[in-house]
Amino acid sequence: QVHLVESGGGLVQAGDSLRLSCTASGRTFSSSTMGWFRQAPGKERNFVAAITKTDGDTNYADSVKGRFTISRDNSKNTVYLQINSLKPEDTAVYYCAASNRETIYRSPLFYNAWGQGTQVTVSS
Repeated sequence: QVHLVESGGGLVQAGDSLRLSCTASGRTFSSSTMGWFRQAPGKERNFVAAITKTDGDTNYADSVKGRFTISRDNSKNTVYLQINSLKPEDTAVYYCAASNRETIYRSPLFYNAWGQGTQVTVSS
């Protein structure tokens, strides 16, 4: 089982950028597909982006394409989410998740390990 810890969230203004990090402990990080999800107050947890274990394939929610970039550094057991041109509607708790599937799935049901989340708040 992999243990995940997110960091990098905060209170920012619209148009700013943030880089979220998720560091994993355990031996399975390099063999895991990694994903980012977000959950706004009163709403369900939604897929944001994911990256396969070999960094050969990425997938993004339509709402973040062109502004968000997911990447990973297997030597550091870390996955990143670079967020540019932040909008107030990006405000949410952002969660990192790990999946033992080789294919990217957007449903949280396919992810078997989760971090505690990091809050991103964007003021207008």
